[in-house]
Amino acid sequence: MTARITPLADAPRRPRTIALGTFDGVHLGHRQVIAHADTVVTFHPHPMTVLAPGRVPPQLTTLERRAQLVCELGVDELVLVPFDAHTATQDAQAFIDEVLVDRLQASGVRVGENFRFGHDAKGTPALLAADGRFETTIVPVLRKAGESVSSTRIRELVARGAVGEAAELLGAPFALAGPVEHGEKRGRELGYPTANLVPPVGHALPAHGVYACRARLQDGSLHAAAVSIGIRPQFETALGVLVEAYVLDFSGDLYGQPLELEFLSRLRGEERFDGVEALLEQMARDVDDTRRLAAA
Repeated sequence: MTARITPLADAPRRPRTIALGTFDGVHLGHRQVIAHADTVVTFHPHPMTVLAPGRVPPQLTTLERRAQLVCELGVDELVLVPFDAHTATQDAQAFIDEVLVDRLQASGVRVGENFRFGHDAKGTPALLAADGRFETTIVPVLRKAGESVSSTRIRELVARGAVGEAAELLGAPFALAGPVEHGEKRGRELGYPTANLVPPVGHALPAHGVYACRARLQDGSLHAAAVSIGIRPQFETALGVLVEAYVLDFSGDLYGQPLELEFLSRLRGEERFDGVEALLEQMARDVDDTRRLAAA
């Protein structure tokens, strides 16, 4: 199930309690903002796409994944504010008047204490709280282990392969989803046929290595999956970074189908072995570890 994704221009006029923010990752801090809201309002694409295209951070969630996570929190409406040149230069008060009050008829607005909006980021939680037309709730930044829970911190964890720690801050496993495409069928030759997943452009990727994952197939079924991310150093290839999933206890054709991978734990880094036999022995251990971790 996913929340209904509605462009701002199509949002029906009705009173709402709004959780407002970017919400990339829908992490534990975001979840505190979303609590008690009936509508999540976010910006799409990411504001940095317009403000500083060369500094757009890798995304932790696709829009579809965000809608799925929002729905799991009990919110069935995700409203998209188009972040374009108009939004980037829109005065903060104008955003309140035109978007929150007129279009969305906000009766309540929930934001994180560090949320900023409007031209030159002059819109603050205090500005929202000063508006008497709706009730404003300012949610303090959540801290874990002495550090704030933020999308930036989680991106850093994912980038170094610490997917277990990332999941603790996200409140759900870090996930990658995309279609399965044909590869070189090298895994099939070794007895481990893999599904080659094409991740979305601009999405965060875990560090190169082998991971224990859960794979969600098109029919909704869940399987343990040993996943390799990297350049496959054992064999010569010019394919660049590959995401290859060996889906346990499955036989069938996944080509062209969507595949979602939930990352549970990093098993090891990317390695080059002395020969194929040593590689196969390690792959067998990876599969055993994956089965154990996915069942936990």
